Amino acid sequence: MGVLLDRLAEKTILISDGAWGTMLQAAGLTAGECPEQWNLRHPERVKAVATAYERAGSDMVLTNTFGGSEVKLEQSNLRDKLVEVNRVGAELSLAGVTNAVVAASVGSTGQFIQPLGLISEDEMEGVFSRQIAALLAGGVRAICVESMTAVEEACCVVRAAKELDASVDVAATMTFDPVPDGFRTMMGVDVATAAQRLAAAGADILGSNCGNGIEQMVDIAAEFRRHTDLPILIHANAGVPELIDGQTVFRESPQDMAACVKDLLDAGANIIGGCCGTTPEHIVAIRAEVDKAMASRSSGAAM
Repeated sequence: MGVLLDRLAEKTILISDGAWGTMLQAAGLTAGECPEQWNLRHPERVKAVATAYERAGSDMVLTNTFGGSEVKLEQSNLRDKLVEVNRVGAELSLAGVTNAVVAASVGSTGQFIQPLGLISEDEMEGVFSRQIAALLAGGVRAICVESMTAVEEACCVVRAAKELDASVDVAATMTFDPVPDGFRTMMGVDVATAAQRLAAAGADILGSNCGNGIEQMVDIAAEFRRHTDLPILIHANAGVPELIDGQTVFRESPQDMAACVKDLLDAGANIIGGCCGTTPEHIVAIRAEVDKAMASRSSGAAM
């Protein structure tokens, strides 16, 4: 087991962090600005996000590298900064925490693998291998695959990480939408298929992030649990986004999210954090509910 699985074995349930984009926007990131470039331009503000989440109670903190693949960086003319952006992103989160496990965020490229797109699976795996190599050079020992809708692309990340270092823990999460017969990604992948394919690729932890509020994530976690014995990670949005006066608003308060934590644990979640719209205040509330639930389990087992 790697550092993340070791920590999970030690604590049973882990609290992850919340949204990075939300925090960086509050710190001054403007629309259209590349978040990953802040690793070089505003390192102290980036490091402060990791610190804020650990202080809120996070056992696991991510990195500001979600869009750090060469495909995404090229859109901001930053492809030549790939190694620096990712290495420094890893170093900043590690420097910002004292005890939390740092898992490097790796997000979707937005490109389709052949035959839907022009890139082959081998080429896509190479894209992620180059990003992850830079992240590992920054000192992280865990990877968190985020916001995937195509299972083939998600598997490319998992394989790239494991081929670089088999001891690195990889959590693979996908974004699902509600459909009449359950949940599917935008590319039509259901939870059962995601669980089977990602586990076969070598993922250590499975789950879902983004796209849904925490209430919907309860059902997604339960569906994952029906198809896997691996740990399950859930990063829920602070509700479904709404456009109000030209601004994207997430309405779920920390207390709203905390109210569903027990149900999420009962559904089989092992790592709980937040995605879009969540803040350290949401993590404080989630932490309190997890601690309460764990105390209740302990007292019940002792009786």
